[in-house]
Amino acid sequence: MNVRRIVTGHDAEGRATVQVDSQVGNVQSRRPGHEAAVIWSTQGFPVDNGGNEDGAERETASTVPNGSVFRIVSYGPECAPRVHRTDSIDYGIVMFGKIDMELDSGVVVHLKAGDVFVQRGTLHNWVNNGAEPCVIAFVLIDATPVSTSDGTLSARG
Repeated sequence: MNVRRIVTGHDAEGRATVQVDSQVGNVQSRRPGHEAAVIWSTQGFPVDNGGNEDGAERETASTVPNGSVFRIVSYGPECAPRVHRTDSIDYGIVMFGKIDMELDSGVVVHLKAGDVFVQRGTLHNWVNNGAEPCVIAFVLIDATPVSTSDGTLSARG
């Protein structure tokens, strides 16, 4: 994954500075055909913009309780499936390629570069039926879990 990450902050006098300008180095792959990198994460609301902690180095699951995660994900052709639901509201931007979003209701939505989506705690899977990777930028913000049809709450992450 070749992603340049720029993070701004403040110097001792409160002036804007660039604290990070580098290629992401925390790329992980938890299944065949899948790569992901956390660009930034936060804990607590409102977010504290002070300090020098690198939000990409915070331990995260799919989501952060009472927080947010900004992540870039690459889904290769024939990426291993992972049907899941997150306890978050997810904002997504398809940056490159094409992908299908399969919902548990049977609906399939075809997405391509330039498309944006809002995922509201739904059970879904990402399927790349194309010949090249699909890259998506996600921002996941902690949300109240959705009640399922059997009255239980969805599991975190």
